[in-house]
This record gives sequence, C-alpha cells and structure tokens, in this order.
Amino acid sequence: MEKVIAGLVQQSNTNDLHKNLQQLHDNIAQCANKGAQLVVLQELHNTLYFCQTENTAVFDLAETIPGPSTGFYSEIAKQYGIVLVTSLFEKRAAGLYHNTAVVFDKDGSIAGKYRKMHIPDDPAYYEKFYFTPGDLGFHPIQTSVGKLGVLVCWDQWYPEAARLMALQGAEMLIYPTAIGWESTDTEEEKARQLNAWVISQRGHAVANGLPVISVNRVGHETDPSGQTNGIQFWGNSFVAGPQGELLAQASNHEPENLVVEIDLARCENVRRWWPFLRDRRIDAYQDITRRFID
Repeated sequence: MEKVIAGLVQQSNTNDLHKNLQQLHDNIAQCANKGAQLVVLQELHNTLYFCQTENTAVFDLAETIPGPSTGFYSEIAKQYGIVLVTSLFEKRAAGLYHNTAVVFDKDGSIAGKYRKMHIPDDPAYYEKFYFTPGDLGFHPIQTSVGKLGVLVCWDQWYPEAARLMALQGAEMLIYPTAIGWESTDTEEEKARQLNAWVISQRGHAVANGLPVISVNRVGHETDPSGQTNGIQFWGNSFVAGPQGELLAQASNHEPENLVVEIDLARCENVRRWWPFLRDRRIDAYQDITRRFID
C-alpha cells in the first residue's frame, strides 16, 4: 500500500476492566469510522499499569494467547475491517509470563505476535518481576496494510531493535507504550525526559527511513503501595515520518484519538536521498554484539 490511515488510541484507564474494554472498543470504533485502516493501542491497555509494585496476585491478570482478550480484539478487528495492534499480559505457562503485542488482521485472524525483548527494572516500573524477556526475536509482522515492525515501550530506546526490524523489510515501526513522570521531578527534568523519549524515536525514523507510530497511555495512576506519588503518564502519542517530521501529536494530559494518513511511498524517496542502508559498514560492526568494549 502506498498510503495507510492509522488510528492511535491514547487512553486513561481505571481499575474497572469492563469499563476499560468498553472504552477501548468505543475508541477503536471512532478511529475506524474516521477511516483508520490500522489502529494501535497503548501498552498493557486492558488494565492499570500494575508494575508499580511487585505483587504475585497480579499474575491472575495474565491470559493465554489465544484466550479471552484475543477473542475480544479479534472480533473488533473483523467487525471494523482493520489491522489492530494490541498489548497483552501473556500467560505462557505457570510462572512464565510475557509482555506481548498481538497483531490482528482485518479478517480477525492473528497476523503475529511480538514478546517484549527489553525489560526495565526501575522504581515504579518493576517489569522484571512480571515479564520474562521475549524469545521471538525482532521480526516484522506481515499484515494487509504492510509489514509492521512492532516493538514495545522500553524497546524504543534501543536503535538495534529498530534497525533489525528495518533490515527485515518493516514498512513502519510501532511502539505501544506506558511511560510517565514521577511528581517529585522538577519541570525541567520532566521536559528533558519527554524530549529524550520523542527524540529517540524520531531518530529511529530518520536512521531507518521509516514512519514511527508511538502510542502512550495518559492520566495519573496511583502507587498501590503508597511508597511513591504514582505515575503521571505523559501521553504525547505521535506519528513521525521517515525524516523524523512530526505528522501528528496528542496532548500531555488528555485522552485522545488521532487519525493520521501515512505516506509509505515517501519512504522510498527518503531512502534514495539518504542511503544509510547502502553506506552501512557491515564489515566493521562485529563488536556491536559485545556488552562493552574494554
């Protein structure tokens, strides 16, 4: 396809699963009714972001794939004839769980899945407690709207992940995300964090000559332990073109649906002007797989 209309659902969640699912359905429908052929949801969109604490009872939220959530989103994708990118808490086996993006094609079939490879372990983001690092590698998912390089949140800081997707023919990079501020950070620090997040992903667009879709959650979620002031998820979901140009960007504080036309054919011209793939020195990069070069 030369052009794709993408819908981004930036949502604020509650602790009511049914309410969240209904809201997601409504937002997906709004995007589809505005012409979206591809709709992307935020990271772990069914629930609150539960990784602020370490609690074994939370594993009860995980589901098998296929399972109830894949059934739910499969029906939505089929109903509206869209490609749908979701982000689920996968139960692979007892004691083995993943943070998994599942992509549905417009007929409701599962086009593919990606298990988050880079797992953070920071204050209020205790994901290593919940998620085993992915073992499916970095491989684009073929859909009716093109080949999607789907990655998840913390993956967005790693140029290697974006590059490996591009080298396998990904036509766009997609990042379901859950990231925000802790309230004690200064306004200056908050600005630095947000700018770094946007700049890094726009850099992936430039370096690979590909559009980037990044969908973040929004709103304040409390810390159940009371040890911190919770997370103010900073929204700012955006689409960048293959030169890093911002095609659309959502607000900091409000739920919002964006519907954006993405010109995939433009990537061909950008890669002709800036032939980074041609000029890569693949003969000199062997050390890139080392942890550190002493």
